[in-house]
Amino acid sequence: MRMNEINFSDAMPVEGYGPGFFRVGGRPVDGGVCISPEGMQPWSGLSDEDTLISLAGKIDVLFVGTGGDIALLPKALQARLEEAGVGVEVMNSPSACRTYNVLLGEGRRVALAAMPV
Repeated sequence: MRMNEINFSDAMPVEGYGPGFFRVGGRPVDGGVCISPEGMQPWSGLSDEDTLISLAGKIDVLFVGTGGDIALLPKALQARLEEAGVGVEVMNSPSACRTYNVLLGEGRRVALAAMPV
């Protein structure tokens, strides 16, 4: 197996996570976070729909991390995202972070909205 170092250039991968925080760009971020091609901002969870809808046209896939356990998106939010043309994958936050990092390393147009474990 050949191992290659990934160069994220200006993108912001998730470097780590733990109880109540994420590490992005070398610094800890308390609470939920939304990382997109436009940068990083706090995210207060599934009720913060406008942050997710604002990603329309800027990304191909949004990974939603729902904390330690997987949870379904509310039907109204799912419908708004579909209407805006945002593809969504929902999973627990550790899985969402890993998947986001892999696709980010491939140069894909992705975003992550995740709640801490």
